[in-house]
Amino acid sequence: MRILLNGESRELEGTTATLADLVRSLDRLPERLAAAVNEEVVPRERWDQVGLAEGDRVDLVRVMAGGSQQAEPTERAPHEAGPAEGDALVIAGVPLRSRLMAGTGKFSDPRAMRRALEASGAEVVTCSIRYMDLTGSGDDPLFLDQLELSRFRLLPNTAGARTARDAIHMAHLAREATGTSWLKLEVIGDPETLWPDPEGTLEAARILVSEGFAVLPYTSYDLVTALRLEEAGCATVMPMASMIGSGQGFIDWSSIRRIVERVKVPVIVDAGLRSPSDVAMAMELGADGVLVNSAIARASDPVGMASALRLAVDAGRLAYRAGLMPRRETAEPSSPARGVVRAS
Repeated sequence: MRILLNGESRELEGTTATLADLVRSLDRLPERLAAAVNEEVVPRERWDQVGLAEGDRVDLVRVMAGGSQQAEPTERAPHEAGPAEGDALVIAGVPLRSRLMAGTGKFSDPRAMRRALEASGAEVVTCSIRYMDLTGSGDDPLFLDQLELSRFRLLPNTAGARTARDAIHMAHLAREATGTSWLKLEVIGDPETLWPDPEGTLEAARILVSEGFAVLPYTSYDLVTALRLEEAGCATVMPMASMIGSGQGFIDWSSIRRIVERVKVPVIVDAGLRSPSDVAMAMELGADGVLVNSAIARASDPVGMASALRLAVDAGRLAYRAGLMPRRETAEPSSPARGVVRAS
């Protein structure tokens, strides 16, 4: 019997087999494995009940570094201010102490990732859903072994999805693999710039919200798209500062501020942030949080950069709550104009 397994033709012995038989025939199986037959996700407890037929498409995916466990509040060093009393970030009804979310991709090794995530104080960390390596020669799929999952809430993403259909299929597999309904939704419209597709993102968001997902959508800094995503029931909107992984910082900070002023759900600035000053600026604009990956993973000292960004988030938030002085087109002296001492 011939089936299509993870996009490749595969011959199975005999004329009958169940999904469980297929899975048992493979080596190096990760614990967080999800399966779908003909794009229908099959819960693990039903694998031995689902028979395979000639020509069936089977997808076996795993959780890996890249882009639910309930996170406990992360302890802070005594010198760190942390959030003000009553100023917790709440997403989908869940209060979070940290306003810094972190990605898990691009690190030199899983141990470096773990140390950096711990230094960041992040409670929410992204992960990707990818086909399981069937050759045994791919990357170690057990990167989650490096994380103390009681401290983190996993945020699987649909990175790589080009259509709403792709994103929805990945979302269903992600929920099965991770046990969380939280989802960072990405539908990419242009592969060169990784610019989000507004139409595909909205289509997927509406469907996934109706299916019980807490959708955190990656979007551009277009106000109307952000408003439509909020109307669709998304738990947040996540406008880009600039292109993913570019480190260009803010291309259009005024549009981010406009989104912050208009939408009522939390605004998480995502993509393109490079430095603590970028992160502080996002928070000073009134953003509710930031999601950072490359700025930490690509730094010469990821742990040091994670600590710096953690402090920048707190400083920017405190500055926003304190109220920044208004900008002026002319100078205004700080000292009194009257009584100036002059030489005779």
